[in-house]
Amino acid sequence: MNLKAAVDVPRYAEGKTSTVVRGTVPLRKSPQADAGMETQLLFGERFVVFDEKDGWAWGQAGLDNYVGYVQAEALRFSSFEPTHRVATIATPILPAMDVKRPARELLPMNAKLRILGQENRFAKIDDGCFVYASHLVPLSEKCSDWVSIAERFFGVPYLWGGKTIAGCDCSGLVQSALEAGGVVAPRDSDMMESTLGISLNVKDGFEDLRRGDLVFWKGHMGVMLDATRLLHANAFHMQAAIEPLRDAVARIAQSEGHIRCIKRIN
Repeated sequence: MNLKAAVDVPRYAEGKTSTVVRGTVPLRKSPQADAGMETQLLFGERFVVFDEKDGWAWGQAGLDNYVGYVQAEALRFSSFEPTHRVATIATPILPAMDVKRPARELLPMNAKLRILGQENRFAKIDDGCFVYASHLVPLSEKCSDWVSIAERFFGVPYLWGGKTIAGCDCSGLVQSALEAGGVVAPRDSDMMESTLGISLNVKDGFEDLRRGDLVFWKGHMGVMLDATRLLHANAFHMQAAIEPLRDAVARIAQSEGHIRCIKRIN
């Protein structure tokens, strides 16, 4: 979403680009610690700040243009150009090249870093800290089977607004997996439904489905692992679960209605 296209005001403040310097940062609806979490920002991502007050920055996420409030201490205005991203489900930031040293925090998958050098099994990042070099890939390297990334979320607890192994919602799971596969996707299921892939004319028997097809309901989505099984983070199982598509269709029809569409990305 472009703010100038969405908000009609006489004058627009020029935003100031910052970089997220915490592993995972909630983007909230309002400037309170207990306000609803819209999504999460990850280490190394850009966040354009338009206003800052009382320790909160209001702005727009660089990845998917989501707008909200972030605690200002999680941002740094001296930006860096990342060279790598985390390819494992998470990796610790260490103060030294020693696996026994206490981790400063965990960086989730798709966190972005600038690598300053490498020695043995460790990669040096800004602030003199280190991460495991084998947990990183260059930003240009994409996973050819993005659904295999989605499968890593199996069993992760359901968390509204979440998109990491610590907790995720339905669209956060899919967006994170797609990003690892080099596919830029919006954050919410309705936006993915309207922008991603091509619609399938699927028969009631779902015989023509294949791995990677996206199934959309009102306010919900999941990804097909093959012709019959669906992976989706949902509030019924309260986790990312795998089940036969037919079972999910029958259950969800009782509360949210029938499938709205099925999209194929490639």
